Amino acid sequence: MTETTIDRPSAARRSICAALVSLPAVSLAQLRVEITGVGSQQFPIAIANFARDGQVPVEIESVVRADLARSGLFRIVDAGSAAIPENAAVSLPDWKARGADALTIGSVSRLADGRFDVRFRLLDTIRGGQLDGLSYVSPASDLRLTAHRIADRIYEKLTGERGVFATRIAYVVQTSRNAWELHIADADGANPQSALRSREPIISPAWAPDGSRLAYVSFETGKPVVYVHTVATGARKAVANFRGSNSAPAWSPDGKTLAVTLTREGNSQVFLMNADGGNVRRLTTSSGIDTEPSFSPDGQSIYFTSDRGGGPQVYRMPAAGGGAQRVTFNGDYNISPRLSPDGKLLAYVGRRGGQFKVHVLDLASGQETPVTDTVRDESPSFAPNGRMLLYATEVNGRGILASASVDGRARARLSGPSGDIREPTWGPFIK
Repeated sequence: MTETTIDRPSAARRSICAALVSLPAVSLAQLRVEITGVGSQQFPIAIANFARDGQVPVEIESVVRADLARSGLFRIVDAGSAAIPENAAVSLPDWKARGADALTIGSVSRLADGRFDVRFRLLDTIRGGQLDGLSYVSPASDLRLTAHRIADRIYEKLTGERGVFATRIAYVVQTSRNAWELHIADADGANPQSALRSREPIISPAWAPDGSRLAYVSFETGKPVVYVHTVATGARKAVANFRGSNSAPAWSPDGKTLAVTLTREGNSQVFLMNADGGNVRRLTTSSGIDTEPSFSPDGQSIYFTSDRGGGPQVYRMPAAGGGAQRVTFNGDYNISPRLSPDGKLLAYVGRRGGQFKVHVLDLASGQETPVTDTVRDESPSFAPNGRMLLYATEVNGRGILASASVDGRARARLSGPSGDIREPTWGPFIK
Protein backbone atom coordinates (compact mmCIF):
# COMPACT_ATOMS: atom_id res chain seq x y z
CA MET A 1 0.00 0.00 0.00
CA THR A 2 1.08 3.62 -0.47
CA GLU A 3 1.72 6.25 2.17
CA THR A 4 -1.58 7.99 1.31
CA THR A 5 -3.92 5.05 1.84
CA ILE A 6 -5.12 6.22 5.26
CA ASP A 7 -6.92 9.53 4.73
CA ARG A 8 -7.90 12.32 7.05
CA PRO A 9 -11.56 13.39 6.93
CA SER A 10 -10.79 16.90 5.66
CA ALA A 11 -11.97 18.41 2.39
CA ALA A 12 -8.48 18.16 0.92
CA ARG A 13 -8.03 14.51 2.02
CA ARG A 14 -4.58 14.50 3.54
CA SER A 15 -2.34 11.68 4.64
CA ILE A 16 -1.83 10.99 8.31
CA CYS A 17 1.82 10.66 7.38
CA ALA A 18 2.06 14.47 7.08
CA ALA A 19 1.05 15.18 3.47
CA LEU A 20 0.76 18.84 2.48
CA VAL A 21 -2.58 20.54 3.00
CA SER A 22 -4.04 23.30 0.82
CA LEU A 23 -6.24 25.62 2.86
CA PRO A 24 -8.07 28.85 2.00
CA ALA A 25 -6.88 32.07 3.57
CA VAL A 26 -7.97 33.30 6.98
CA SER A 27 -7.50 36.67 8.64
CA LEU A 28 -6.04 37.05 12.12
CA ALA A 29 -9.14 37.85 14.14
CA GLN A 30 -10.99 36.86 17.26
CA LEU A 31 -12.86 33.59 17.07
CA ARG A 32 -16.62 33.75 17.50
CA VAL A 33 -18.18 31.30 19.97
CA GLU A 34 -21.55 29.73 19.14
CA ILE A 35 -23.17 27.37 21.67
CA THR A 36 -24.72 24.45 19.75
CA GLY A 37 -25.61 22.12 22.65
CA VAL A 38 -25.88 22.24 26.43
CA GLY A 39 -25.64 19.75 29.25
CA SER A 40 -28.71 17.96 30.57
CA GLN A 41 -28.09 19.21 34.12
CA GLN A 42 -27.05 22.82 34.52
CA PHE A 43 -26.30 24.88 37.60
CA PRO A 44 -28.25 28.17 37.54
CA ILE A 45 -26.01 31.15 38.31
CA ALA A 46 -26.39 34.90 37.94
CA ILE A 47 -23.35 37.01 37.02
CA ALA A 48 -24.20 40.64 37.75
CA ASN A 49 -22.50 43.47 35.89
CA PHE A 50 -19.37 44.57 37.72
CA ALA A 51 -19.29 48.11 39.09
CA ARG A 52 -16.71 50.22 37.23
CA ASP A 53 -14.64 53.14 38.44
CA GLY A 54 -13.76 54.83 35.16
CA GLN A 55 -13.18 53.29 31.73
CA VAL A 56 -12.39 49.57 31.70
CA PRO A 57 -11.30 47.99 28.38
CA VAL A 58 -12.73 44.52 29.14
CA GLU A 59 -16.20 43.58 30.37
CA ILE A 60 -15.12 41.10 33.04
CA GLU A 61 -18.63 39.78 33.67
CA SER A 62 -19.23 39.09 29.94
CA VAL A 63 -16.11 36.93 29.73
CA VAL A 64 -17.08 35.04 32.89
CA ARG A 65 -20.60 34.39 31.60
CA ALA A 66 -19.32 33.16 28.23
CA ASP A 67 -16.77 30.84 29.87
CA LEU A 68 -19.31 29.21 32.17
CA ALA A 69 -21.93 28.89 29.42
CA ARG A 70 -19.42 27.27 27.04
CA SER A 71 -18.71 24.52 29.56
CA GLY A 72 -22.33 23.35 29.29
CA LEU A 73 -22.56 22.94 33.07
CA PHE A 74 -24.12 26.32 33.88
CA ARG A 75 -27.31 28.12 32.99
CA ILE A 76 -26.81 31.88 33.11
CA VAL A 77 -29.70 33.58 34.89
CA ASP A 78 -30.47 37.12 33.71
CA ALA A 79 -29.05 39.51 36.29
CA GLY A 80 -30.43 42.67 34.74
CA SER A 81 -28.47 45.73 33.67
CA ALA A 82 -27.62 47.16 37.08
CA ALA A 83 -24.02 46.93 38.30
CA ILE A 84 -23.57 45.41 41.76
CA PRO A 85 -20.22 46.10 43.48
CA GLU A 86 -18.49 43.31 45.39
CA ASN A 87 -19.04 45.05 48.73
CA ALA A 88 -22.79 45.52 48.22
CA ALA A 89 -25.35 44.07 50.59
CA VAL A 90 -27.65 41.86 48.55
CA SER A 91 -30.81 39.94 49.40
CA LEU A 92 -29.91 36.33 48.63
CA PRO A 93 -33.53 35.10 48.99
CA ASP A 94 -34.52 37.52 46.24
CA TRP A 95 -31.91 36.04 43.91
CA LYS A 96 -32.99 32.54 44.84
CA ALA A 97 -36.55 33.51 43.90
CA ARG A 98 -35.24 34.65 40.51
CA GLY A 99 -33.95 31.12 39.92
CA ALA A 100 -30.26 31.59 40.71
CA ASP A 101 -28.57 29.13 43.06
CA ALA A 102 -25.45 31.31 43.09
CA LEU A 103 -24.65 34.96 42.43
CA THR A 104 -21.41 36.66 41.43
CA ILE A 105 -20.89 40.37 42.01
CA GLY A 106 -17.79 42.47 41.52
CA SER A 107 -15.98 45.75 41.02
CA VAL A 108 -13.23 47.05 38.75
CA SER A 109 -11.31 50.21 39.58
CA ARG A 110 -8.30 51.84 37.95
CA LEU A 111 -5.27 52.34 40.19
CA ALA A 112 -2.91 55.31 40.13
CA ASP A 113 -0.23 53.31 38.28
CA GLY A 114 -2.64 52.41 35.45
CA ARG A 115 -3.35 48.88 36.59
CA PHE A 116 -6.79 47.64 37.58
CA ASP A 117 -8.06 46.26 40.88
CA VAL A 118 -10.61 43.54 40.12
CA ARG A 119 -12.67 42.17 43.03
CA PHE A 120 -15.42 39.59 43.05
CA ARG A 121 -17.56 37.58 45.45
CA LEU A 122 -19.40 34.31 44.80
CA LEU A 123 -22.51 34.00 46.94
CA ASP A 124 -24.66 30.94 47.74
CA THR A 125 -28.35 31.86 47.51
CA ILE A 126 -29.53 28.46 48.78
CA ARG A 127 -27.61 28.18 52.05
CA GLY A 128 -26.72 31.84 52.32
CA GLY A 129 -23.25 33.27 52.72
CA GLN A 130 -20.12 33.58 50.63
CA LEU A 131 -18.50 30.71 48.73
CA ASP A 132 -15.50 32.61 47.41
CA GLY A 133 -14.04 36.05 47.00
CA LEU A 134 -10.75 37.48 45.81
CA SER A 135 -9.00 40.58 44.56
CA TYR A 136 -6.70 40.68 41.51
CA VAL A 137 -4.40 43.53 40.48
CA SER A 138 -3.98 43.35 36.73
CA PRO A 139 -2.55 45.43 33.89
CA ALA A 140 -5.00 46.21 31.12
CA SER A 141 -3.38 43.58 28.89
CA ASP A 142 -4.22 40.82 31.40
CA LEU A 143 -7.83 41.74 32.17
CA ARG A 144 -9.24 38.93 30.02
CA LEU A 145 -6.90 36.48 31.77
CA THR A 146 -8.16 37.79 35.10
CA ALA A 147 -11.75 37.20 33.96
CA HIS A 148 -10.84 33.65 32.94
CA ARG A 149 -9.27 33.08 36.36
CA ILE A 150 -12.44 34.28 38.06
CA ALA A 151 -14.47 31.88 35.91
CA ASP A 152 -12.04 29.09 36.88
CA ARG A 153 -12.56 29.79 40.58
CA ILE A 154 -16.34 29.82 40.19
CA TYR A 155 -16.20 26.57 38.20
CA GLU A 156 -14.05 24.86 40.83
CA LYS A 157 -16.12 26.06 43.79
CA LEU A 158 -19.37 24.84 42.23
CA THR A 159 -18.19 21.62 40.56
CA GLY A 160 -15.24 20.55 42.71
CA GLU A 161 -13.02 20.32 39.63
CA ARG A 162 -10.40 22.67 38.27
CA GLY A 163 -11.50 25.02 35.50
CA VAL A 164 -9.66 25.40 32.19
CA PHE A 165 -10.72 28.87 31.07
CA ALA A 166 -7.30 30.44 31.79
CA THR A 167 -5.46 27.88 29.66
CA ARG A 168 -4.32 28.37 26.06
CA ILE A 169 -4.87 26.65 22.75
CA ALA A 170 -2.73 26.48 19.61
CA TYR A 171 -3.89 25.96 16.05
CA VAL A 172 -2.82 26.53 12.44
CA VAL A 173 -4.28 28.96 9.91
CA GLN A 174 -3.33 29.87 6.36
CA THR A 175 -3.30 33.64 6.07
CA SER A 176 -2.78 33.82 2.29
CA ARG A 177 -2.13 31.49 -0.61
CA ASN A 178 1.49 30.87 0.45
CA ALA A 179 1.53 31.89 4.11
CA TRP A 180 0.80 29.71 7.13
CA GLU A 181 0.73 30.77 10.77
CA LEU A 182 0.82 28.95 14.08
CA HIS A 183 -1.43 30.80 16.50
CA ILE A 184 -1.61 30.71 20.28
CA ALA A 185 -4.83 32.00 21.86
CA ASP A 186 -6.91 31.95 25.01
CA ALA A 187 -9.05 28.84 25.47
CA ASP A 188 -12.06 30.77 24.12
CA GLY A 189 -10.15 31.79 20.99
CA ALA A 190 -9.57 35.39 22.11
CA ASN A 191 -6.21 37.18 21.99
CA PRO A 192 -4.72 35.17 19.11
CA GLN A 193 -0.98 35.69 18.69
CA SER A 194 1.13 34.46 15.80
CA ALA A 195 4.00 32.32 17.12
CA LEU A 196 5.34 31.37 13.69
CA ARG A 197 4.88 32.44 10.07
CA SER A 198 5.91 30.33 7.11
CA ARG A 199 5.48 30.22 3.33
CA GLU A 200 5.01 26.46 3.62
CA PRO A 201 2.50 24.35 5.61
CA ILE A 202 2.71 23.95 9.38
CA ILE A 203 0.91 20.96 10.92
CA SER A 204 0.58 18.83 14.05
CA PRO A 205 1.37 21.29 16.88
CA ALA A 206 1.68 19.66 20.32
CA TRP A 207 2.14 21.38 23.68
CA ALA A 208 4.89 20.33 26.06
CA PRO A 209 3.48 19.29 29.46
CA ASP A 210 4.65 22.52 31.13
CA GLY A 211 3.30 24.76 28.36
CA SER A 212 6.67 26.34 27.66
CA ARG A 213 7.27 24.69 24.26
CA LEU A 214 5.41 23.55 21.17
CA ALA A 215 6.51 20.76 18.87
CA TYR A 216 5.21 20.93 15.30
CA VAL A 217 5.93 19.91 11.73
CA SER A 218 7.01 22.50 9.16
CA PHE A 219 7.53 22.06 5.41
CA GLU A 220 9.65 25.21 5.05
CA THR A 221 12.68 23.25 3.77
CA GLY A 222 10.57 21.40 1.20
CA LYS A 223 9.97 18.32 3.37
CA PRO A 224 8.30 17.65 6.73
CA VAL A 225 10.66 18.39 9.63
CA VAL A 226 9.81 18.30 13.37
CA TYR A 227 10.73 21.43 15.34
CA VAL A 228 10.59 22.27 19.04
CA HIS A 229 9.65 25.91 19.60
CA THR A 230 10.09 27.85 22.86
CA VAL A 231 6.94 29.94 23.25
CA ALA A 232 8.38 32.78 25.36
CA THR A 233 11.37 33.54 23.13
CA GLY A 234 10.46 32.15 19.72
CA ALA A 235 13.69 30.16 19.65
CA ARG A 236 13.36 26.79 17.96
CA LYS A 237 15.33 23.75 16.93
CA ALA A 238 14.86 21.08 14.28
CA VAL A 239 14.84 17.83 16.26
CA ALA A 240 13.81 15.38 13.53
CA ASN A 241 15.20 16.09 10.06
CA PHE A 242 15.98 12.64 8.76
CA ARG A 243 15.70 11.24 5.26
CA GLY A 244 12.06 11.00 4.20
CA SER A 245 9.13 12.18 6.33
CA ASN A 246 9.37 13.41 9.92
CA SER A 247 5.95 13.96 11.48
CA ALA A 248 3.34 13.63 14.27
CA PRO A 249 5.32 14.70 17.38
CA ALA A 250 3.90 13.83 20.82
CA TRP A 251 5.37 14.64 24.25
CA SER A 252 5.92 12.24 27.11
CA PRO A 253 4.30 13.34 30.39
CA ASP A 254 7.66 14.41 31.85
CA GLY A 255 8.55 16.48 28.78
CA LYS A 256 11.84 14.66 28.25
CA THR A 257 10.87 12.45 25.31
CA LEU A 258 9.16 12.89 21.96
CA ALA A 259 7.38 10.18 20.02
CA VAL A 260 7.53 10.89 16.27
CA THR A 261 6.68 9.18 13.01
CA LEU A 262 9.64 8.66 10.66
CA THR A 263 10.06 7.00 7.27
CA ARG A 264 13.85 6.89 7.37
CA GLU A 265 13.81 3.08 7.48
CA GLY A 266 10.94 2.51 5.02
CA ASN A 267 7.24 2.78 5.88
CA SER A 268 6.01 5.21 8.51
CA GLN A 269 6.93 3.84 11.93
CA VAL A 270 6.90 5.27 15.47
CA PHE A 271 10.24 6.28 16.97
CA LEU A 272 11.20 7.75 20.34
CA MET A 273 13.85 10.43 20.86
CA ASN A 274 15.03 12.85 23.49
CA ALA A 275 13.27 16.23 23.33
CA ASP A 276 16.50 17.75 21.96
CA GLY A 277 16.59 15.24 19.10
CA GLY A 278 19.12 12.83 20.53
CA ASN A 279 18.95 9.10 21.31
CA VAL A 280 16.64 8.12 18.46
CA ARG A 281 15.27 4.59 18.75
CA ARG A 282 12.60 2.73 16.81
CA LEU A 283 9.50 1.63 18.73
CA THR A 284 7.14 -0.04 16.24
CA THR A 285 8.00 -2.67 13.66
CA SER A 286 5.31 -3.57 11.16
CA SER A 287 4.85 -3.90 7.41
CA GLY A 288 2.11 -1.27 7.46
CA ILE A 289 1.84 2.38 8.43
CA ASP A 290 2.23 3.18 12.16
CA THR A 291 1.70 6.85 12.99
CA GLU A 292 0.02 9.46 15.24
CA PRO A 293 1.60 8.33 18.54
CA SER A 294 0.25 9.55 21.87
CA PHE A 295 1.56 8.82 25.36
CA SER A 296 -0.65 7.57 28.17
CA PRO A 297 -0.69 9.97 31.16
CA ASP A 298 1.59 7.68 33.18
CA GLY A 299 4.08 7.49 30.31
CA GLN A 300 4.01 3.71 30.30
CA SER A 301 2.10 3.17 27.05
CA ILE A 302 1.96 4.56 23.52
CA TYR A 303 -1.30 4.69 21.59
CA PHE A 304 -1.00 5.03 17.82
CA THR A 305 -2.82 4.59 14.52
CA SER A 306 -1.91 1.61 12.35
CA ASP A 307 -3.28 -0.17 9.29
CA ARG A 308 -1.44 -3.39 10.17
CA GLY A 309 -4.79 -5.19 10.42
CA GLY A 310 -6.07 -3.95 7.07
CA GLY A 311 -7.78 -0.64 7.92
CA PRO A 312 -6.66 2.18 10.21
CA GLN A 313 -7.31 1.37 13.88
CA VAL A 314 -5.92 2.46 17.25
CA TYR A 315 -3.34 0.25 18.94
CA ARG A 316 -1.52 0.35 22.27
CA MET A 317 1.95 -0.89 23.18
CA PRO A 318 4.44 -0.42 26.04
CA ALA A 319 6.56 2.72 25.70
CA ALA A 320 9.55 0.53 26.53
CA GLY A 321 8.78 -1.66 23.51
CA GLY A 322 6.92 -4.93 23.03
CA GLY A 323 3.79 -6.25 21.42
CA ALA A 324 0.92 -4.04 20.28
CA GLN A 325 -2.74 -4.64 21.12
CA ARG A 326 -5.68 -3.35 19.13
CA VAL A 327 -7.87 -0.93 21.10
CA THR A 328 -10.66 0.16 18.70
CA PHE A 329 -13.05 -2.38 17.17
CA ASN A 330 -16.15 -0.37 16.20
CA GLY A 331 -16.13 0.53 12.52
CA ASP A 332 -13.39 0.08 9.93
CA TYR A 333 -11.71 3.48 10.34
CA ASN A 334 -10.45 5.02 13.61
CA ILE A 335 -7.53 7.48 13.75
CA SER A 336 -5.90 10.26 15.81
CA PRO A 337 -5.95 8.75 19.34
CA ARG A 338 -5.65 11.02 22.38
CA LEU A 339 -5.86 10.01 26.05
CA SER A 340 -7.76 11.92 28.72
CA PRO A 341 -5.57 13.32 31.54
CA ASP A 342 -6.76 10.57 33.92
CA GLY A 343 -6.08 7.87 31.33
CA LYS A 344 -9.64 6.52 31.46
CA LEU A 345 -10.96 7.82 28.13
CA LEU A 346 -9.66 7.62 24.58
CA ALA A 347 -10.74 10.19 21.99
CA TYR A 348 -10.35 9.55 18.26
CA VAL A 349 -11.94 10.23 14.90
CA GLY A 350 -14.11 7.37 13.66
CA ARG A 351 -15.84 6.98 10.32
CA ARG A 352 -19.40 5.73 10.68
CA GLY A 353 -21.75 5.71 7.69
CA GLY A 354 -19.46 8.02 5.73
CA GLN A 355 -19.35 10.59 8.55
CA PHE A 356 -16.13 11.46 10.39
CA LYS A 357 -16.96 12.22 14.01
CA VAL A 358 -15.02 12.49 17.25
CA HIS A 359 -15.75 9.51 19.49
CA VAL A 360 -14.84 8.85 23.11
CA LEU A 361 -14.11 5.31 24.28
CA ASP A 362 -14.33 4.32 27.95
CA LEU A 363 -11.30 2.04 28.17
CA ALA A 364 -12.65 0.11 31.14
CA SER A 365 -16.14 -0.66 29.82
CA GLY A 366 -15.46 -0.51 26.08
CA GLN A 367 -18.42 1.83 25.59
CA GLU A 368 -18.03 4.21 22.64
CA THR A 369 -19.81 7.57 22.51
CA PRO A 370 -19.98 9.93 19.50
CA VAL A 371 -19.67 13.41 20.98
CA THR A 372 -19.98 15.85 18.06
CA ASP A 373 -22.80 17.18 15.91
CA THR A 374 -20.51 17.69 12.90
CA VAL A 375 -19.42 15.13 10.29
CA ARG A 376 -15.93 16.09 9.08
CA ASP A 377 -13.99 16.13 12.34
CA GLU A 378 -10.27 15.81 12.97
CA SER A 379 -7.51 16.39 15.55
CA PRO A 380 -9.27 15.91 18.92
CA SER A 381 -7.48 17.30 21.98
CA PHE A 382 -8.53 17.00 25.63
CA ALA A 383 -8.82 19.97 27.96
CA PRO A 384 -6.38 19.60 30.87
CA ASN A 385 -9.23 18.77 33.28
CA GLY A 386 -10.48 16.05 30.93
CA ARG A 387 -14.03 17.43 30.71
CA MET A 388 -13.97 18.97 27.22
CA LEU A 389 -12.49 18.21 23.81
CA LEU A 390 -11.22 20.69 21.25
CA TYR A 391 -11.23 19.56 17.63
CA ALA A 392 -11.23 20.83 14.04
CA THR A 393 -14.16 20.33 11.72
CA GLU A 394 -15.76 21.67 8.58
CA VAL A 395 -19.07 23.54 8.43
CA ASN A 396 -20.48 25.02 5.22
CA GLY A 397 -17.20 24.37 3.44
CA ARG A 398 -15.07 26.16 6.04
CA GLY A 399 -12.64 24.76 8.58
CA ILE A 400 -13.43 25.86 12.13
CA LEU A 401 -12.58 24.86 15.67
CA ALA A 402 -15.21 23.32 17.93
CA SER A 403 -15.47 21.92 21.43
CA ALA A 404 -17.59 19.24 23.03
CA SER A 405 -18.02 17.76 26.47
CA VAL A 406 -16.79 14.19 26.77
CA ASP A 407 -20.38 12.98 27.07
CA GLY A 408 -21.39 14.87 23.93
CA ARG A 409 -24.11 16.90 25.64
CA ALA A 410 -22.43 20.31 25.55
CA ARG A 411 -21.00 21.68 22.31
CA ALA A 412 -19.69 24.99 20.98
CA ARG A 413 -18.17 26.23 17.74
CA LEU A 414 -15.34 28.72 17.50
CA SER A 415 -15.16 30.32 14.08
CA GLY A 416 -13.55 33.38 12.57
CA PRO A 417 -14.94 35.71 9.90
CA SER A 418 -13.42 33.74 6.98
CA GLY A 419 -11.08 30.94 6.00
CA ASP A 420 -10.03 27.60 7.45
CA ILE A 421 -8.59 26.87 10.87
CA ARG A 422 -6.99 23.48 11.56
CA GLU A 423 -4.80 21.33 13.80
CA PRO A 424 -5.89 22.45 17.29
CA THR A 425 -4.18 21.41 20.51
CA TRP A 426 -5.28 22.36 24.03
CA GLY A 427 -2.48 23.48 26.32
CA PRO A 428 -1.85 22.42 29.94
CA PHE A 429 -2.85 24.20 33.11
CA ILE A 430 -0.94 27.45 33.65
CA LYS A 431 1.18 27.20 36.77
